[in-house]
This record gives sequence, structure tokens and C-alpha cells, in this order.
Amino acid sequence: MLDAASWAGRLGGDKFLAQTYHRSYAHFPGVADTASLFSWDDLNRIIATQRLEPPRLRLSVDGEMVPLYRYAIPTTNRRAVTWSRIQPSDFHAQLRDGASLVLDAVEKIHPAVGAAAEGLERFLGTSVQANVYASWTEREGFGRHWDDHDVVVVQLHGSKRWRLWGMTREAPTFRDVESPEEPEGDPVADLVLSPGDVLYLPRGWWHAVTADQGTESLHLTFGVVPHTGADLMLWVVDQLRASLVLRRDIPRFGSLAEQSDFTDALRREVADMLADPRLVERWAESIDTTDLGHPIPSLPYVDGLPVRGEITVKLTAPRGRLTANREQGTVTFSAAGTAWDFAVSAAPALGTLLTNRPTTLGEMADSARLEVKEVAALVSVLIDGHAVAVVGTAL
Repeated sequence: MLDAASWAGRLGGDKFLAQTYHRSYAHFPGVADTASLFSWDDLNRIIATQRLEPPRLRLSVDGEMVPLYRYAIPTTNRRAVTWSRIQPSDFHAQLRDGASLVLDAVEKIHPAVGAAAEGLERFLGTSVQANVYASWTEREGFGRHWDDHDVVVVQLHGSKRWRLWGMTREAPTFRDVESPEEPEGDPVADLVLSPGDVLYLPRGWWHAVTADQGTESLHLTFGVVPHTGADLMLWVVDQLRASLVLRRDIPRFGSLAEQSDFTDALRREVADMLADPRLVERWAESIDTTDLGHPIPSLPYVDGLPVRGEITVKLTAPRGRLTANREQGTVTFSAAGTAWDFAVSAAPALGTLLTNRPTTLGEMADSARLEVKEVAALVSVLIDGHAVAVVGTAL
């Protein structure tokens, strides 16, 4: 299972975070166990059973999307609902002729990939989306390009060649003032990924990818959402909205002196906050505890949980926090945009949720030496706050 600890072990843990992350590419041969992660059978089943439209499912060749009509036909049911149905023979022909297949956000529809994405989210402290890529020929599906987010690639089946160039514009973003220039010269790395290999690539690194090793290729790319200085400044402004200085109207029609006084006051407010040496820590705690994660309903329990120790629950927010309030004799559990205060005796039970692993009400009760009914009541509150969900009903 690719949980946070497993990702840390495969990528190098604190050393990866301190020396490689956001800095340079890294190739980790044979570190991933791909047997239960995602297969050709999984891909066939998803395509056959899901109503997938571009860009969620798409074919691309030489940097251009293949028109949908070339491999799918519109289908309408008796209630006049229309979707595109994949035609296997036409679909195969496009892939045979060099198109690459892309399936976006597969973590939403495949539990094993979803668990791996959640684990990477916990390790890196940011949101992650997983896409599946499949190719059959040496034709490039997307041409040489760069991404505006870091990627962690897991080769699942076959081989794929990755030619890498460095950045031509440092830290390019989706909303940028200019585009990076095409790189010149030979690539800085020419790699062939085999099943189980993992590749990390920072945003802005140019790359060209081909299945030119004589075998079909299937891989997962985990896209890692970046957090930039611009994001931090937006958060700072949100924190300062309580300030009268930021609430005042801009003196657009005031004198030059009035306008200068206004901007000076703004500058002092922002400078005072930026002077806090723990500002990044405060920001990190805020985004961790307000991330809504992946809410899951807890059917059939729509009116609280029954007192049954076998019921299995799980935190659905990727990064919660548990804080001790010693003077009050309480603990604060923060996740999914809400904070709850509980008796300090509940801390061990709440701590089991923060592992992000499924746990039973009975296990939670045992860890805190509480009654199952007490834990059921506690968890029911967190379910109502969209931070926890039942993942095993034991009916």
C-alpha cells in the first residue's frame, strides 16, 4: 500500500524533501510494488463501465487531441440522455497508429490509486491528482513540453523512454507573465522506465516521452499541486481582512497625500505579518486543517452511528491536526475546515484517525479506554462535519 510512510520510504523521506523536492529530477528504479495498484484489466473495466468524455478520457498524438468522433459514437438512451460510447475497433486503430491514451483523475474511480494519491498528499502536504497514460508506439503523444506542477511517475507495465531537459524559465506557473522558451541542446537525462520504477520531475522541466522500447506502456502520473509565494500572499491578505486598514475604501479620488498615507498603512500591516518567523508554519497549519479532502457518505447511517465496535471509519481529510489545550483540559481536533474540542481522554482515539488508515470503533475505544458508545458519539460529530466517513458498515 502506498501510504504516506511508504511514499517516504520509496522517495527517500526527509532527504528527498530537503535536497530533491522542487530542485531536480530523481529516478528510483524498482521501488514500487505495482501488482495491486493499477492494471490493463482495471483500465478496460473503467472505459467499459464509465461515461467518460474528453478531456477526462482523451487520445493525443503529436501534441494534438484526436477528435472524439474518430473513436466513439454518440449514444442516447430512452430518456434522451446522450453520451459518447467508445467503439473498440476504432479506438484500437487510433492507438495502433500512434495515439496515446490519457485518463484523468483516476484516483476518483479506482480505490487503490485513490489510496496512493492520499498517501502522497500526506507526505508532500498538498493536493494530488493521478492520471493514467498508455502508449503503443514511438510517436510522441504530447510532444516536448513542460508542466506547471511537479509529477511523480510510476511505471506499471512495459517500458517508457523519458528524455529530460532542465527549466528554461525558473518556477513557471499556470498564470504567468511569459512562457518558457524551448530548450536547446541535448537532454540532461535519457531514461527508460521499467515496471516498478518511479520518476520525480519538478515543474518547468521540459520532457519528451515515447513508448519506443518495442512494448506497450502503462504508467501513472501523480500531479502535485504547487504552493507559491503568490499563494502565501493571498493567504496573508485573507488573514488581514479583520484589519480596519484593509477594510477601508481605496481613496481613489483623494489627494496624493491621502493616497500615500493609505498605501503606507497597508505596507505596515503586511510587513508586520511577514515579519513573523513562523508565518510559513501558520500557513501550513491553515491549509492542512482547511483542506476539504475527499468527502464520502456514510450510508446507511444517516442518523448517527450505532454502538457497534466492528464499524470501520476513516479520516477523509488528508491532513488533520490534534492540539492539546492543557489549561482547559481539552484537545482540539481540526480537519476539513472545522475544529472540535473534546475531552483530553479522547486524544488517543482521535490520534488513530490521524493515521488516515481505516480503524474500527472498537479499536478506537480500546486505544482510549473508552466505551464504544462514547466513540460512536464522537465519530458521529466528525461525520456531520465531513471529516470522517464510514468505510466498512459491518452489516
